[in-house]
Amino acid sequence: MTARLGRRPLIAAALAAPFAARAQGDWPNRPIRVVISWPPGGGADIPMRLAAPAMQQVLGQALVLENRAGASGSVGAGVVAQATPDGYTALADTAGGAVNHLLIPGLPYDFAKALTPVSQMVVSPLLCVVRADHPARTLPELLERLRKAPGRIPFASSGVGTATHLAPALLLRRAGVTANHVPYRGGAASVAGILAGDAEFVFSTLPQAAPLAQEGRLRGLAVSIAHRLPNLPEVPTVQEQGFPDFDVADWLGFYVPAGTPAPIIDRLAEAAQAGMRDPNAVKRLGELGMIPVGSSPAAFSTFWQDQRSRLGAIIQAEGIKVE
Repeated sequence: MTARLGRRPLIAAALAAPFAARAQGDWPNRPIRVVISWPPGGGADIPMRLAAPAMQQVLGQALVLENRAGASGSVGAGVVAQATPDGYTALADTAGGAVNHLLIPGLPYDFAKALTPVSQMVVSPLLCVVRADHPARTLPELLERLRKAPGRIPFASSGVGTATHLAPALLLRRAGVTANHVPYRGGAASVAGILAGDAEFVFSTLPQAAPLAQEGRLRGLAVSIAHRLPNLPEVPTVQEQGFPDFDVADWLGFYVPAGTPAPIIDRLAEAAQAGMRDPNAVKRLGELGMIPVGSSPAAFSTFWQDQRSRLGAIIQAEGIKVE
């Protein structure tokens, strides 16, 4: 009797295996939901919308893009973390997903265990901007202004613990000055805060800041990565202005729930790579100063772990928490 009972799981597994193989072989046979964990029009939303047409060509199914913003991306990530790992729900999230576990007490999921990296979509350099009528015309002038009013001058970000928060936090620490952090719900809202005069500067992702800088409504003071941007060649880097090795950027990643079959992950990665090679997407991203990547699952997983460590070190050094 014991021997017969012991064989039942093996028989069930043998019967289930062909069914699972058939299910993967039929995938996808309906639209795929992509949860974008930030509001429309920002550094997460725009690359996904640009990539979607080419991705749909590869997959043979529509991508249904759904913005689910909130809590530095953790709301949208939570939706996908709890989804069935069948390849029909995916996540587009920024760098904040790598560090929200350090910021938000009581998250009902562990990003590292609940989600699997598929592809890094883009690198999003940050642009430090002030309003066009701001007295500071260079980054050193802005830092000197902060030095004279310790902790009193407000700066904006798209949320606590995002790259748009961590880049200025690192800069302020290295410069030995302080300022008052004002987090907003997304990049567009943070730039609106600058234009309204509610905050004096922001390290913004480029879709919001670059067009306004080109129009003359914002003044670009510094680029957060190691080289100048082709679309804003007159704006120097942070490194050029006295901070060697300063290199902080936001980025967009594409994920699925943990447990998603490897063949589906590989197919989604193939689609993401096609999206980041699409000439229209490359052209538009280049105009915005964003850098298309389209990495493999293995390369993105390595990158993600490195970013989790590097950005986590900034958060821990600054004692940053969501309040």
